Amino acid sequence: MSTELPTPASEGAKSGLTGRKAADKSARTRAREFALQAIYQHLVGRNAASDIDAFTRDLAGFHKCDSVHFDALLHGCLAQAGALDALIAPALDRPLSELSPIERGVLWIGAYEFQHCMDVPWRVVLNECIELAKSFGGTDGHKYVNGVLHQLAAQLRPAEVAAAPSRTGARKNAAP
Repeated sequence: MSTELPTPASEGAKSGLTGRKAADKSARTRAREFALQAIYQHLVGRNAASDIDAFTRDLAGFHKCDSVHFDALLHGCLAQAGALDALIAPALDRPLSELSPIERGVLWIGAYEFQHCMDVPWRVVLNECIELAKSFGGTDGHKYVNGVLHQLAAQLRPAEVAAAPSRTGARKNAAP
């Protein structure tokens, strides 16, 4: 594998900004991180899914992730890449080709989980994807991911989103 994998900002210069220590991360959070790194390999290096999978499983810390969720995300996103792009594109304010590979990978993961991981609440998917974008992406990429995934959540999980209390409304009605 010749393409360098991105690493979370928490391992670099911004170590105090991400909030969660590595020991605090759930197995599913780790699975999403490894899946994003693997999807990045595909988007940037055009490596085959089987090669990416084997390479990723050999990375330090992989044994701490939910490997079943990793498999679903990696292989599901790569197998459905065209459908995920078609789903995401109408929610964008720019062409898909102008997204960074990190933003695109995070959006794939979010869209895939909204469609196929019904055991994961939509707000959890949204928050996890925002954290991925903060850790791996550019300075304000998480804000863009948030806006796009909010639109997709309303489209893909309308009943669940409608049933969720509005955070704005909750603040207005909160006791002083």
